[in-house]
Amino acid sequence: MNSGTGIQELMAAETRASQIVAEARIARGDRMKQAQVDADELIAAYRLEQQDAFDKKANDDGGSGNNASAKLQAETNAEVQDMQGQFHQNAQKAVDVLLSKCCEVSLEVPSARIRSTQKIYGK
Repeated sequence: MNSGTGIQELMAAETRASQIVAEARIARGDRMKQAQVDADELIAAYRLEQQDAFDKKANDDGGSGNNASAKLQAETNAEVQDMQGQFHQNAQKAVDVLLSKCCEVSLEVPSARIRSTQKIYGK
């Protein structure tokens, strides 16, 4: 009977070991879930901190996005009006230069052209 008692003790020890392993797995799962919750909280806090810093910098640099957009639009419109003014101011000068170059036709044949023609036609 001594061996039967030993077997029962071994089976009881195995059962206890299985319970301990199961409890350890459950505890590990709980710790992992808690670690995930803690990490999510840290991430949310960091994200909020970074968003606040970004918003503050954006407001310091140029105000709200609409204000910066309106300022950029006003600058663009001013530059366009300036360019149109320059165009109207210089348009007649450009036309005069083009007409003068088109109407100034020199009727003299360059000497190099004469020589090349003579070589071709053998004169």
